[in-house]
Amino acid sequence: MVNPPYYAADSRYDGSMTYERCGRSGIQLPRLSLGLWHNFGDVNTLANSREMLHFAFNNGINCFDLANNYGPSYGSAEETFGVIMKKSFRPYRDEMIITSKAGYDMWPGPYGIGGSRKYLMASLDQSLSRMNLDYVDIFYSHCYDPNTPMEETLQALVDIVRQGKALYVGISQWPYEASQFAYDYLAAHDTPCLIYQGRYNMIDRQKAQEGIVEQAARNGVGFTAFSPLEQGILTSRYLNGIPEGSRASLGKFLKREQITPELVDKLHRLNDIAAARGQSLTQMSLAWLLKDNTVTSVIIGSSSVDQIRDSLGCLSNITFTPEELQAIDSILC
Repeated sequence: MVNPPYYAADSRYDGSMTYERCGRSGIQLPRLSLGLWHNFGDVNTLANSREMLHFAFNNGINCFDLANNYGPSYGSAEETFGVIMKKSFRPYRDEMIITSKAGYDMWPGPYGIGGSRKYLMASLDQSLSRMNLDYVDIFYSHCYDPNTPMEETLQALVDIVRQGKALYVGISQWPYEASQFAYDYLAAHDTPCLIYQGRYNMIDRQKAQEGIVEQAARNGVGFTAFSPLEQGILTSRYLNGIPEGSRASLGKFLKREQITPELVDKLHRLNDIAAARGQSLTQMSLAWLLKDNTVTSVIIGSSSVDQIRDSLGCLSNITFTPEELQAIDSILC
């Protein structure tokens, strides 16, 4: 059976998805972006990946977050996206924000990791080929590399924009002082940093505690949060044990021993607050990040259309009373 041609839903901009200005730029990002870190690689079916990407775009999610080593295996998430770009998304390319990153290990040897000019430029060329793209909208330095001069990493980002291979650049998981150096350097070279991507959720608030979220806002830089559900902990998945097939059961990024009785008790209490708000725990966890405009967009992961649909439900209520926020803090802080 041949898959029918894809036509995006006419209702994709009907108002159910909202968009937030990214720093001081002209770009508005959807409050929810779709990340392809897991579940889009060559160990997953193309059919499910295609269904999720189509559903996301049909519902106003027009920002797709990738990196060179997303999979598994490395590069395979970009290859999957490239197939769908070629067969489905090509007519809609100008409606999309597509990102890639380089910094973590990608290929053997000293030039397949870090922040060197050679690695960043070679990685982006490979990413563009895999994704069937002429350019990405945002290219990130995926991590801070203390062994490469920051000027080298940042000048590579500047030159990537000047070469037309990326429209904007960003940094991810850089420490506070290095981030300020990056913001100042990029601005001085007429390539202002568009966005900072950092790990941030109700449990892991380190980026806010270190001042990085506020620093981005002060510098006119957007902030996008990844791991908003703490690897699935901030969902209903672990309220009644560790189900087979869950990340904790597989033990790669989330370990069984992290799901302690004390944590499960906290999750039940958070779930009660969410239920009183008319939300799932997933929806409340996402809404907590979106409650003000210091977070431009939240990157959700997914293994099914149903998970994306549940996440989209957070947009109906991103307002919290002081009492709700205090109750959440009393549980987690």
